[in-house]
Amino acid sequence: MSVSEMESYRDLILENIEYDHLCREFTTYREDLDEIVELMVETVCAKRKTTRIAGSDFPHEVVRSRFLKLDCSHIEFVMECLRNNTTEIRNMKQYLLAVLFNAPTTISNHYTAQVNHDMYAARKHREKGFCHETTSCLHYGSLEQQPV
Repeated sequence: MSVSEMESYRDLILENIEYDHLCREFTTYREDLDEIVELMVETVCAKRKTTRIAGSDFPHEVVRSRFLKLDCSHIEFVMECLRNNTTEIRNMKQYLLAVLFNAPTTISNHYTAQVNHDMYAARKHREKGFCHETTSCLHYGSLEQQPV
């Protein structure tokens, strides 16, 4: 693939993910964001029949198509996964490929599970007597329903 084709894909990816917005949101993690962009460009521009992701080989056109459909919310999700990860990542490139590839198919379930966890924690917090049901909880105030 020519350099100009790679630049065209880079520009498309930067536009798709709203790069300028992400740079403002993740000022501290700008290098991480740039690495993700370069990995996406490298992956999209690769000339191969298959791409291995999380131990499975996928047709490269499927991988390319999915990467080109990633948007700002997917990259925010990936950045959140990186920030919240507490285990050692032995192969960062493979980890990022997997998270990027799976982001469109897991993002909704991830946030649903997170909300369910937070709501359950707030309910358990009240049940243990730390806060009263009719008052705003200082620990989980944003999750509590206010009395009518």
